[in-house]
Amino acid sequence: MARRSETDVIVVGAGPAGLSLARALGPSGLDITVIEAQALETIAEPAEDGRDIALTHRSQQLMEELGLWAHIPEDAAGTIRDAKVLNGASPFALHFDARPAGAGYLGRIVPNHLIRKAAFAAATACDNVRLVTGQRVTGFRRHEGGAEVTLADGARLDARLVVAADSRFSQLRRMAGIAADSLDFARVVIVCEMEHERPHNDTAFECFQYDQTLAILPMPGNRCSAVITLPAGRAEQAMQMPEEAFAADVARRFGGRLGGMRLISPRHSYPLVAVLARKFVGPRLALIGDAAVGMHPVTAHGFNLGLSSAALLAQGVSEAATRGRSIAGMPMLRAYEAAHRRHAVPLFHGTNALVKLFTDTMPPARLARAAALRLGQLLPPVRRGIVKQLIQV
Repeated sequence: MARRSETDVIVVGAGPAGLSLARALGPSGLDITVIEAQALETIAEPAEDGRDIALTHRSQQLMEELGLWAHIPEDAAGTIRDAKVLNGASPFALHFDARPAGAGYLGRIVPNHLIRKAAFAAATACDNVRLVTGQRVTGFRRHEGGAEVTLADGARLDARLVVAADSRFSQLRRMAGIAADSLDFARVVIVCEMEHERPHNDTAFECFQYDQTLAILPMPGNRCSAVITLPAGRAEQAMQMPEEAFAADVARRFGGRLGGMRLISPRHSYPLVAVLARKFVGPRLALIGDAAVGMHPVTAHGFNLGLSSAALLAQGVSEAATRGRSIAGMPMLRAYEAAHRRHAVPLFHGTNALVKLFTDTMPPARLARAAALRLGQLLPPVRRGIVKQLIQV
C-alpha cells in the first residue's frame, strides 16, 4: 500500500524561487514540504553553472529579509553602478547611471550557485520546512479539501495548497492543465567568467551586434561575467574553440575596451526559450518563478521576478493563515496572480520586443535601433524612468 502523508503546502522544485518561498513561509507556522528531483547533496552544494545573476535593490532587500544575503560572501558580489547599451559599431550608447536617481548603484551581481546555496541554507534553517529529495512528481489531482501529489516511488502527499516552482518546462504546470506560451529564439547563450587587463569601473555593457549579443557584467576586481548569445548553429563552434582563441574572440567582440581577456571558468551553454504561463493559479495551485514566467536573460530579470513571486505568494498565504482563512482560497490566489501579472507580463513582452528589435538584421530594424538609442540618450526622463524601474523591481 502506498505511503500517504499530509502537509499544509507542497512546493515542487527546490530552486532559488521554491526555497525562497519555503523560507518566506517559515514564520507562518504552516507545515511546508519541498519536493525536488535532484539529490540532497546537489541542492545543498550546487555546482557552478556559469550564470551570474543581476539583482535589483528590491531583490537584495528581500534576500536580506529572508536571511539569504547573510550567506553570500561579500567578496563574491559585484556591483553595477553604470550600464551602457551599444548598437553594433554605432557611436551612440544609451547610458544608465544610478546617481541621478539618488542610488549608489543599479544592482548587484552574484553567482547563481551561491544564491541557490544561500536559499537552501535559509530554508532548511526553518523547523517547519521539510525537504524530500531525489523524487519526481508523477501525478497531481485535486480533491475535496485539498490536492494530492504522487511521487515516483509511489508515495502520496496531501496538501491544502500545491506550488509549482519546477522550471520554465514545469511538469506540474502541465499536469494541472495550465497551458503556456513559449518563444524559442533559436539561439544559445554561452556564459563564463573572464579576467581582463583594464578595470571595468563597475559598468555593465549590453552590446547588440545584429545576429549576436554580448553582455559584460562587472564582478569584483578585474573580472567580469561574459554572456554571449549566438545563433544555435554557431554556438557549438564557440564552445569548442581553444580557451585562448575564445578569450581573444570575446575581447575583439567587445572592441578591446577592457584590454586583453582570459577565460577563468568553464563555459556553459543554455538554449534560449522564454515561457509565459497563461494562468498563474488554479484551484489549490499556484505557479511561481520560471514556472510562471521564464524570461530571456537580456534584461536580467529572471530571478528578480521569481523572488518577487515567492514574496507575493508568501504574503497572501501567511495573511490568510493568520486570519483563519483558507490558504488556498481563490480570492487570495487571484490577488496574487493579478499582482504578479501586473508587473511580470509587461516586462516579458517588453523584453521580447527589445530582443527582436536589436537582433533583427534587416535595414529597417537597424534604423529603428539607431533612432531608439539616440532618442533615449537625448531624453533624460526616459533614462531616469528606466533606472527607477531597474532599482525598484
